[in-house]
Amino acid sequence: MQLFVDNLTNVDFSYLDDERGLVGETWLASVLLDGGLDQTSMIWDFGVVKKVLRNWLDDELDHRLLVPTKSQRLSYEINQDRITLSWSFGNDNVLTMDAPLEAVALIDAKQINEQTAAKWSIKQLSNHFPDNLEHIQLTFEAEEINAAYYHYSHGLKKHDGNCQRIAHGHRSRIQIWCDGARDRNLENNWAERWSDIYIGSEEDLISISDNEQAQMHFAYDAPQGHFELTLPKKVCYIMPSDTTVECIASHIAQILHDENPDSTITVKAFEGLNKGAIFEV
Repeated sequence: MQLFVDNLTNVDFSYLDDERGLVGETWLASVLLDGGLDQTSMIWDFGVVKKVLRNWLDDELDHRLLVPTKSQRLSYEINQDRITLSWSFGNDNVLTMDAPLEAVALIDAKQINEQTAAKWSIKQLSNHFPDNLEHIQLTFEAEEINAAYYHYSHGLKKHDGNCQRIAHGHRSRIQIWCDGARDRNLENNWAERWSDIYIGSEEDLISISDNEQAQMHFAYDAPQGHFELTLPKKVCYIMPSDTTVECIASHIAQILHDENPDSTITVKAFEGLNKGAIFEV
């Protein structure tokens, strides 16, 4: 007998990739359970399934940086409740981070993808399953998007929740209207501009190294602790404000309006799946 819950929840996070570096991502999670019936003639109560699995995913993956601990590109050190790490990617690019340990998920794999993250999650969840459950299949998949989108990472130091973590992210659609007409070219241009980008706030930018491989160093204090992140300048975009989705929608709209001063610009910026902000100027 099998029990399924499609689109159980979604997780927004960033991960370390061999070539792309820091990648913001959003996955939908679904689950398929194999087992015998219990005394209530159920494999597992839907309400309990949703509560246990959704809460675990929210706590252990959502708004974290997923780190492949078996990768030779990684070096890291844990000191009590903090982690420092260094990651090499692409052609001589380096990312470093110093943050509270709760800001990362240490995935026992050489690389991060839907399959390795699911395998690790099931292993971590094993002691939460009832005795009659014989097998669990957890699947992650990205939203099907037939239009412009970008992957971005950021951190919101003023946020009371997990958005304050300096390296979490989203895979997000972008929709733009010029004088009431949908403009696919503007959407594609902005998606290309923000391909695998780190969006940093100007006030969190501590320094920029002056060398051939210029690095940007971000740091701030938040309720969960002190955060620092350094990564190549070429993968960073600096905003003069916070990097909330509200500020992102406003920022994009203002820039496009400056480029098209005689037009009305409307921007619908998504933050992950089915949520975001709209700004018109």
